[in-house]
Amino acid sequence: MTEKSPDIPVAKPTLGEEEAAAARRAILSGWVVMGPEVAAFEQEFAALVGAPAAVACSSGTAALHLALMALDLGPGDEVITVSHSFIATANAVRYVGAAPVFVDVEPETGNINPDLVPAAITPKTRAILAVHQLGMPCDLPRLAAIAREHRLLLIEDAACAVGSEIRTDVFGGGGEEGGQATGLPGPPPTSTWEPIGRPRGVLATFSFHPRKIITTGDGGMITGSDPALMERLAQLRSHSMSLSTAARHQAQGVVFEKYLEVGYNYRLSDIQGAMGREQIKRLPGLLKARRRLARRYQERLSGHPRLALPQEPPFARSNWQAYWITLTPACPLDQHTVMQALKEQGIHSCL
Repeated sequence: MTEKSPDIPVAKPTLGEEEAAAARRAILSGWVVMGPEVAAFEQEFAALVGAPAAVACSSGTAALHLALMALDLGPGDEVITVSHSFIATANAVRYVGAAPVFVDVEPETGNINPDLVPAAITPKTRAILAVHQLGMPCDLPRLAAIAREHRLLLIEDAACAVGSEIRTDVFGGGGEEGGQATGLPGPPPTSTWEPIGRPRGVLATFSFHPRKIITTGDGGMITGSDPALMERLAQLRSHSMSLSTAARHQAQGVVFEKYLEVGYNYRLSDIQGAMGREQIKRLPGLLKARRRLARRYQERLSGHPRLALPQEPPFARSNWQAYWITLTPACPLDQHTVMQALKEQGIHSCL
């Protein structure tokens, strides 16, 4: 009898008794949607990434949609973004009626090539939507400089990048980025490394899908600095209601909300918020394990004639949300054939 090959999934969430207990706590509280657990999750996530504020929502795609909508991007506008990303990046641009303009990637990092961005700018360009591909930080210093020079908004699609870091000194002392003031308080962090999510543009968005390093089943987060912008995001995720549920609950008398613009039902449940708080506690250990595995892949696969490996730029540390390989011209097999052969060995992969 042949021994069955092990089944190795593309990703498996790390969840345990702590998350189960947190979900139970929220369930038994009787407040299961957009309540105190979500508020605490937002505060703890903002502290984790060093952002002044965070707004939770139902998915990473919802986070992107809300971010572009809150920045008033729409028909007639162009948004420069990367040619190689999950479809949600381009879809979010189309959701608001704007047009995505694609720029090719750097092969070593999988991220948008800053050298190609200026040529893509037209009079219709309003923003650069930069993706930290699979957790690998993109070249934010150069993209921020381009955005400043051309008075463009800089938005970070950090769906995969929680825990990824970038050197603080590459920004030349900090300052205002992304074509408008970010309002970052105080001096830069004293650490050499700064987490992705302390926005170097106007907003950064995250995903908590099960394939990400930390998960709430699904969910998203937006970090930013402008209090008025963050308040608008908080309203847009809940049908643009002028009063939050918590504000109505705490009011001494009867109050009525207003709906001054079209909003969405992009709320996160308190059950998910409670899970997210426990996931944040796990993050240091998860990052340590992934970085150890990535080093092992680099050591074992380095120099292989048929494979090109991802490379961290000197200014960045990836969370290695995923590890990818590129087939070189020396490889006689195409992508589909390689993926099928891996699947037959019980090793799952994806594009």
